[in-house]
Amino acid sequence: MIKINKPLERCKLEKSPAFTDPRYGCAPEARSIREHLERGVVNIDKPAGPTSHEVVAWVTDILKIDKAAHTGTLDPKVTGVLPVLLGAATKLADTFLGDKEYVCVMKLHREVDEDKLRKTSEEFVGKIYQRPPLKSAVKRQIRIRTVHFIEIKEIEGQNVLMRVGCEAGTYIRMLCHHIGLALGVGAHMSQLRRTKSFPFDEETLIPLQDLKDAYVSFEEGDESPLRRLIMPMEYALGHLRAIIVKDSAVDAICHGADLTAPGISRMEEGINRGNPVVIYTLKGEAVGIGEAMMNSEDIYRAERGICVETMKVFMKPGTYPKGWRRRAEVAEW
Repeated sequence: MIKINKPLERCKLEKSPAFTDPRYGCAPEARSIREHLERGVVNIDKPAGPTSHEVVAWVTDILKIDKAAHTGTLDPKVTGVLPVLLGAATKLADTFLGDKEYVCVMKLHREVDEDKLRKTSEEFVGKIYQRPPLKSAVKRQIRIRTVHFIEIKEIEGQNVLMRVGCEAGTYIRMLCHHIGLALGVGAHMSQLRRTKSFPFDEETLIPLQDLKDAYVSFEEGDESPLRRLIMPMEYALGHLRAIIVKDSAVDAICHGADLTAPGISRMEEGINRGNPVVIYTLKGEAVGIGEAMMNSEDIYRAERGICVETMKVFMKPGTYPKGWRRRAEVAEW
């Protein structure tokens, strides 16, 4: 079941009443299937064996699109949550650098007392030092990562099943190795599955075969299975604060302009200066992402000045008319 992002419902502070022209843009769910494929996200249940890059290549071939990208590389042996961004949604990649959750099997090299195991594991909750393993895509230098929790689910002989919540960039393989050293018996990770890559989790997972079957149905004239499996890119942005702009401000932002106070219609509470903020149209389309220059209260009261500094743009220029043309049309009405 896809968790729907509803910025129009979340933005309860009305700064300036506004209406949207139905001739321009459309709600994310109403896009044509081809637009849907070029501005979507699919949460693949990665199998063991292929690399993340290979899975992305397969998705690109299955959907017959020009480009796709993944968030959070998985080792070939690791299974589970692998969000794949399609087309224009590839610009979202660096917005998903949040927490991860895993279920893993740690193999102890000798059996240990359960109380000692649990107590030692608790010592690795919090900030820890790690050096990436030899087979890694990053420079092997010591860095600090945060482990939010280690939950031991089951112990069977030398096999320990545990759930781990951690900061992005934490190596579970190294965590198991270090727990084994602390126990004095040695240990290694024997199995690993990612169950969450914020904000995606197992609830929206789909196997590659299901995606292939859905595309075959689309080619045969039924696009509904494909629409059910691929979520609009906006659905993946619900973890970020939201601001809704007037139609007259959209095209300027598409050309890279910053968002000023007169262009804002509604906004979400709880925005702090420096927060990443998604800029939406009145129809719920993501125009771009920027950095808040003010908090919610100051944005609400502001009559002029830059409220959000635009960092990335998702919408094509020309989707909405230029502000000057829009004002001319309103005058004629």
